[in-house]
Amino acid sequence: MTLTSILPTLRLSIPDPLAIDRWPEWAVPTVCDVVVSGVSLRRLVEVCGSPCVHVAAAVVPGTHGRPSDLAQSSVVVATVLTVAGGRLELDADLERVPAVLAEARLVGRASACRTRDLALPDGAVLALPTDLAAGDLVAVPCPGALARRDVLPV
Repeated sequence: MTLTSILPTLRLSIPDPLAIDRWPEWAVPTVCDVVVSGVSLRRLVEVCGSPCVHVAAAVVPGTHGRPSDLAQSSVVVATVLTVAGGRLELDADLERVPAVLAEARLVGRASACRTRDLALPDGAVLALPTDLAAGDLVAVPCPGALARRDVLPV
């Protein structure tokens, strides 16, 4: 449990921490974005559209962020289509990829609301702010190198 989960209003002034071993190299959270290897995920969606995938070197576990020479890691950024009754629909299919759903985070704006569990159509659960709405962006890290076609709905 982090301070931002106990006092959600702190999210307006300090970023939610992330598990550095689960994200690609040089992942730095900000109040309303995550910058991965110098690339803003919010800006990536502006340029590439949603859903989009950013691939970078993976982090060697236990090294406090040292990039791997061999392994890669990805981040999927998806747009929220609907949120209703504890269910969440994204424009990306996370069921087909090894998404680290515990690290899912809101991108594009800061929220001072507490988090709640929201279920994807396949039953997987993400903890996201209660004020999540259609049009919001959600970033989720995934081990390995993914392509956009891996997360496009079929």
